[in-house]
Amino acid sequence: METIYFAGGCLWGVQAFIKTLPGVTFTEAGRANGSSSTLDGDYDGFAECVKTEFDPNVVTMDQLMAYFFEIIDPYSVNKQGIDAGEKYRTGVYSEDPQHLEEARAFIQKRSDAERIVVEVLPLVNYVRSAEEHQDRLDKCPDDYCHISEELLNKYQEK
Repeated sequence: METIYFAGGCLWGVQAFIKTLPGVTFTEAGRANGSSSTLDGDYDGFAECVKTEFDPNVVTMDQLMAYFFEIIDPYSVNKQGIDAGEKYRTGVYSEDPQHLEEARAFIQKRSDAERIVVEVLPLVNYVRSAEEHQDRLDKCPDDYCHISEELLNKYQEK
């Protein structure tokens, strides 16, 4: 198994979507690349993200990036849906340099590459979110989500 971190705005919807993808074996709601090791204050630069463990024999980084781009506005800085602020920025983070190379290659081969503002950076730090944020849309399906219900359920096993 390999691990990558996807930041795509509010983590509730991102986790709900990513956990349905083929080859994804585990997800966890968290915060990445902040300037402290805790979530005190206003998250101190953290991006809401989803820790994603996947089987590279089932799903490639290129495929994961394509799935991720289905649920984000890659041109929006610090905003997805009505959620605005630095913690809602889009990004792809990893401790594996190969993941980052593949993510950058995915973006560069797109015709709109020059407009894309998705961060692709090494994972500096990660903090797991509180239990109330884990699988939040399963627990509270009527909560706001910037991802449409149709997209959230697109890869759900029937």
